[in-house]
Amino acid sequence: MNLIGKKLLVLGGTNMSCEIVQKAKELGLYVIVADYDENAPAKIIADKASMVSATDVDAVVNLIKEEGIDGILTGFIELLLPFYQQICEKAKLPCYATKEQIEIATNKVKFKQICRDFNIPVVEEFQINLPISKINCENISYPVLIKPIDNTAGRGISICSNIDELTKNFEKSLSYSPSKQVIVERYMPWKEATIFYTAQDGNIFLTAIADRHMKNSQNNSIPLPVAYTFPSEYLEDYIDALDSKVINMFKSIGIQNGLIFIQSFVKDGKFVFYEMGFRLTGSLEYHVLSKTNNINILEHLIHFAITSKMSDNPLYNKIVPYSEKYGGNITFLLKPGEIGRIDGESEILELPEVTSCFISYEEGDVIPDRAVGTLLQVIARVFFVTNSKLELINVMNAIHGIFRVYSEDGQNMLLKTLDTKELLN
Repeated sequence: MNLIGKKLLVLGGTNMSCEIVQKAKELGLYVIVADYDENAPAKIIADKASMVSATDVDAVVNLIKEEGIDGILTGFIELLLPFYQQICEKAKLPCYATKEQIEIATNKVKFKQICRDFNIPVVEEFQINLPISKINCENISYPVLIKPIDNTAGRGISICSNIDELTKNFEKSLSYSPSKQVIVERYMPWKEATIFYTAQDGNIFLTAIADRHMKNSQNNSIPLPVAYTFPSEYLEDYIDALDSKVINMFKSIGIQNGLIFIQSFVKDGKFVFYEMGFRLTGSLEYHVLSKTNNINILEHLIHFAITSKMSDNPLYNKIVPYSEKYGGNITFLLKPGEIGRIDGESEILELPEVTSCFISYEEGDVIPDRAVGTLLQVIARVFFVTNSKLELINVMNAIHGIFRVYSEDGQNMLLKTLDTKELLN
């Protein structure tokens, strides 16, 4: 179907939402962004901006009627997914998710329970009995993570090594939970992998698996990603052990269309799940997968928003989980402080293997102390595709050597990056 001239409403105008606006405009759509912040970055590049809040369902529905909007997308913002679903239902526009599916995807406890129903390994969790005390929490084996059951990007998560740290961080985690619920899980110092599935008309198929490389644990906070590399060294192990179970699990809740991703720990080829998402990811993996696995999920979600179909043609025939190419992204992290200078973006983009670079902040922006241990510390993601693992390592080393961020007084603000020698192990 020709999308030219159709109207797309983007809910939320964050910096990352600019990705949706730019791609939709490339496809010929007229794009409106709804956000209560008049300075929201995506509103600046949209064809039209609205001050309507994306969480005001009735106001957004009225906007849809007034503007003759053909489709809606929120993309990256998990907290807006329930509002997206309600708006689509009231406005009778295509929605790739149901209320029940969103509840499972955004609630760590519900997701882990459905995994157990299908005999899929999940991270062990411990029951908290209030008030927190040695007696009420004597079943807990430390270290553990405490985190809100319904937030993302590392917000409200702490590593606790004893009852005192658990007590100290309980209220912090609770404050980040919209439903005022937390979960305590065993701390898993394993490697990580992110698993991607695509759904089209009820057919669900594995798209890719990335090894997720973690570093920089700060002040008892969780490590953060510094790189993703495709394909995962554990791809065959996963397919043999879990792929069919996971597909059956998602079919059991009626998933028809969209992107699904799963966060997992992995050791010796054994996967242990801890959460999922039913939306575009902040890692922007489509910048890589469009080159390595023949699918740009952002384009297909935009297509679905307008037509109620992911594509006019079957996607299964295009996707190649066993890609012969190697790809990935480097995620640069910043210490708190004011950004004085960002160097190297244009030079990085001149590297032939680099497909794109996404910068999260501008010079003069401030990274607050509260960002520590969360994805608010991400300053840039650089995406690249190569023909071999050795070439991938060389490209990553080159990018590491080029990109620099300095504070107002000239100090290096970047945290540690991945030691690419680890990729040779």
